[in-house]
Amino acid sequence: MKRQRRVWTALLAAVLIMLGLQSAPVSAQQPADQRAAAAQTLTWTAGDDITKYTSAPATAVAGQATIVFENSTATGNTTGMPHTLTFVTSDPEFNSDVELNILANPNDDMGGRHTAEVTLTPGRYFYHCTIPGHGSMQGILVVTEGTGEDTTPPQAAAQVTGTQNAQGQYVGSASVAISATDDDGGSGVDGMQYAVGSTGDWLPYTAPVVVDQVGTHTVRYRALDKAGNVSAEKSVQFTVVAPPSDDTTPPDTSATVTGERNPDGAYLDMATVTVSASDTGSGVNTIEYAVDGGAWQAYTAPVMVHQLGTHTVRYRATDKAGNVAAEKSVQFTVVATPAPDTTPPVTGVTVEGTRNSDGAYVGSARVTVSAVDEHGGSGVDRIEYSIDGGPYIAYSTPVIVDRAGTHTLAYRATDEAGNTAAARTVTFTVVSSQVPAPNCPEFDERSTVIVGEVDSGVPNRLTDSRCRINELIEDEKEWTSHALFLKHVKTVLDKLLKQGVVDEREYDAIREAARESGIGRPGQTEGYRKILDGSADSFAKWQQVGGGSFALNADGSITSGTTRGGLGMLWFPQRKYGDFSLRLQWRDDAPGTGNANSGVFVRFPWVHDHPEEPRPEWAAIKYGHEVQVFDRPDGDMYKTGSVYGFDRVGLAGAGVTQKGTWNDYEIRVVDQHYSVYRNGTLINEFDNIGGQDFVPSRSDDPGTDGRRFASGYIGLQVHGTTDVVSFRDVRIKEL
Repeated sequence: MKRQRRVWTALLAAVLIMLGLQSAPVSAQQPADQRAAAAQTLTWTAGDDITKYTSAPATAVAGQATIVFENSTATGNTTGMPHTLTFVTSDPEFNSDVELNILANPNDDMGGRHTAEVTLTPGRYFYHCTIPGHGSMQGILVVTEGTGEDTTPPQAAAQVTGTQNAQGQYVGSASVAISATDDDGGSGVDGMQYAVGSTGDWLPYTAPVVVDQVGTHTVRYRALDKAGNVSAEKSVQFTVVAPPSDDTTPPDTSATVTGERNPDGAYLDMATVTVSASDTGSGVNTIEYAVDGGAWQAYTAPVMVHQLGTHTVRYRATDKAGNVAAEKSVQFTVVATPAPDTTPPVTGVTVEGTRNSDGAYVGSARVTVSAVDEHGGSGVDRIEYSIDGGPYIAYSTPVIVDRAGTHTLAYRATDEAGNTAAARTVTFTVVSSQVPAPNCPEFDERSTVIVGEVDSGVPNRLTDSRCRINELIEDEKEWTSHALFLKHVKTVLDKLLKQGVVDEREYDAIREAARESGIGRPGQTEGYRKILDGSADSFAKWQQVGGGSFALNADGSITSGTTRGGLGMLWFPQRKYGDFSLRLQWRDDAPGTGNANSGVFVRFPWVHDHPEEPRPEWAAIKYGHEVQVFDRPDGDMYKTGSVYGFDRVGLAGAGVTQKGTWNDYEIRVVDQHYSVYRNGTLINEFDNIGGQDFVPSRSDDPGTDGRRFASGYIGLQVHGTTDVVSFRDVRIKEL
């Protein structure tokens, strides 16, 4: 096995990232005389020409070699164009044991001259330039054993055939057949090569070379034997003329310019001009082009123009009858790629509406968000907003807020380059007017229409009734059959389609989500049932025990400690729950710099006339579980998501949000496994196996051994007048 080392060099070029360089060092165990005999330097050079290397070796001796690749001003490169020298390792006809890929340009750190140490083995290596559009910069390096046994090159010959006229010119085309022998050397012919023209690249010869281009041509040829000897170059010269023809029509020509463009139509860093020609008569003979005021050149491959500025590329074609097409041209501009946009848009907001003497908006407020991207330059891609801590949704028209209460609208913008401005907020208050609040069957401000647990992906828009689509679907209602629920959904969607709230695709998506939800289907788990929906009737079904109180707000939420403080609980005595998913929203409304301190009680027994606990509010604490609500960095060690006294969650794991922001809370209890989700993220899991992890923080904290109730009641804690918290949209689903 050969030992190899890899040298990596990272260089920037217009269209290339250098892949790397691999070489094998001289082995320390190799005899000194053998190393000295095998040492050699092989040099490749490149210049302005993108169709061939300026110079390249044809043969080498097996063993250690120093590869030199120079592409510099000294070797004729005046444009700064990069070139590579790459050894191919994927062709089974050639050696694959040297991985070499050198990128050089006159402006790099090495001045365009790079070296590498490699180990060559007998055989042939195929090399070429990897930069796209560099014509046929390629060749073959033949490596011999260097034993000196066969030093005589083979003999090569060529024969030109075809139909000739009286002057000896070939009519229409000429065919060049090459042959070779190696009688004197003895190792045998390994291959033959040919090149068309005095500067053409050497190509492997496999079949007679047919030349049908009108004009005088030179075909060079040579042969290689298996010992690596190369015969002296020979050549044949001949002239091809067009067959007699009455063709007087020149070819048709066209050109296209391609490349990445900016909004003004200029090409970024490079433009590529592709010229084509066709001739239905004698056929196309040559295509030529000229850049700006330069001389005409033979067109063989698409022309790449890198120089910045406005350019004109002229082009023409000649057919085999000698007819020359009229000169045409294409014009374009090449500019440098601008620096990347890293500056986010600038956002602004205005709130409009009729205001009372306190500055509150009467009936509704109209919020208009704007964004500009003058400094970044890529342009604004989208604006988003969020109301009262809800998810961000796309902003397209001014937002009308008509629900009574204090609201905070957050807004942000993102430009085409992906830069997002920091969210800003505006807070305002809406008070009731003569316009009644919308009478929506449910309260659901999620960003998309979600039926049961199936997300349709359709935006949860406001409808003409001022209710959102989710609220009209009523997926939390207890339906007696799946068919009845689907009929209701179709009725709602038919109306929304007619009003233009949804389109046909969205109509179908919501109906499919309704079918997949299984709501109302026999044996299907029922949807969530609202046990606190914001109405006075719903609030009246709850009961306050102990100190403190909750007050019902105009927007349907309830807030603790606003009229009376002290430790107490609002509980729902209507029924007990076993395995369930309890969902609600809570918001930290503590005054000043304080934080809300509250919790959600689950699975506690009947609180009145308890045989061991005369204080009703402590029955929940001693014999149930409290899932904590507390985002303060100091104070109580149990933060939001903790199962109080049993399983502690730190502030880092609680997913803290800004005060005044609504948080989604889900408490899922199955058997004795508790899962707590905040804003859709699982922040705690707890298995109720006893109280061994409980660490009392006060002397009156209860003992907790053996709390393993399989069912119980639901409650919300009030802690005091400085620990204010608000709740809304409390709903539960039995599992």
